[in-house]
Amino acid sequence: MNVRPISGASVDARGRGGTGLLALILGVLLLAVTACGGGGGAGSGSAGDGKGEDAGGTEAKQSQAVVSIAPKDGTKAVDTSGALKVSAAKGKLTEVKVKDAKGTEIAGKITGGGASWTPSTHLAAGTRYTVHAVAKDSEDRTAAEDSSFTTLTPKNTFIGTFTPEDGSKVGVGMPFSVRFSRGITHPEDVEKAISIKTEPAVEVAGHWFGNDRLDFRPEKYWASGTKVTVKLNLDGVEGRDGVYGKQDKTVSFTIGRNQVSVVDAKKLTMKVTQDGKVVNTLRVTTGKAGYDTWNGQMVMSEKLTVTRMNGDTVGYGGEYDIKDVPHAIRLTTSGTFLHGNYWGGDAFGNYRASHGCVGLRDVKGGYDGDAPAAWFFNHSMIGDVVVVKNSDDATVAPDNGLNGWNMSWAKWKA
Repeated sequence: MNVRPISGASVDARGRGGTGLLALILGVLLLAVTACGGGGGAGSGSAGDGKGEDAGGTEAKQSQAVVSIAPKDGTKAVDTSGALKVSAAKGKLTEVKVKDAKGTEIAGKITGGGASWTPSTHLAAGTRYTVHAVAKDSEDRTAAEDSSFTTLTPKNTFIGTFTPEDGSKVGVGMPFSVRFSRGITHPEDVEKAISIKTEPAVEVAGHWFGNDRLDFRPEKYWASGTKVTVKLNLDGVEGRDGVYGKQDKTVSFTIGRNQVSVVDAKKLTMKVTQDGKVVNTLRVTTGKAGYDTWNGQMVMSEKLTVTRMNGDTVGYGGEYDIKDVPHAIRLTTSGTFLHGNYWGGDAFGNYRASHGCVGLRDVKGGYDGDAPAAWFFNHSMIGDVVVVKNSDDATVAPDNGLNGWNMSWAKWKA
């Protein structure tokens, strides 16, 4: 019987079958299956044993801390005060950054042991802000939240006009005085938005005169050479219900030499001192009976080379109208000046002849630089102090001009 070999099988030439070769092939295939699929031995993972994570690590757990930001992301017309708050639950805040569109960061504090954050100041009006807040839970795992919002654009606003001017040099009595265009009913918020820094450092306090004027000064006259920087951060401050400030301005001024001039209304003299030394003694005339000159400390607020003085403007209608008063220096809002006088005859040093002003001898037109009035005018600057004593009148009111020095420091700060 003839027999053909089976296709694909090998026959030993010496008559032995392929049993050994077949066993070898099966062994190789088994090894390959074991290497690719795993053998299910101890320490290995499989689809059926519930151990699918990587053998070298563990699955990261999410932080339990929850960060909340108010107002909600995308909110518009947000109030400039009281609306912005950041808080954390099941964790503690570690970082809060609030910035405007220019990248300026808003100061604030984390309080309550990390439970909340609030800004230290108001926000500007009509401004977009971004918030980035980070908190950590008890296992030091981090959670973060980002948000943005836009503050309201007010319909009604106010500004403050101020003295002295930016970049000016002034005398030692000059307060920083702000007059507001609208009456203020939230004075604490407005005053908090005005900061003053001095070099050298000195305590400066503000005082309100009515509801539209705020003056700042130190306890005593400024020291010569003091540099004063005022930050008017009024943009967004609600000065009265529904009325917001719209100023963000920095003002700087420097204090010049110390000049204080003392007028004695009985002796009719004025001693001019600079840095504590008498540099000149001038003869003056003051207010006659019934028109006495105010007593007290008065600060120069305006210098006019020539001006018109009309009695109608101060309630003395028809008594005088002098169109060319030379070398006039304003001391009060109500109309008290220290000025040149060319019509006074021999009154200077001899008798009281004015309607309340302090007069110095001068010439018509003020051309004589050696006249007492011209000398004093040329040696004076805005902010210098004139003190009147021994007059029969009362002390000038602190708000009549820049004359808050007539109020005690305790009352000024009260």
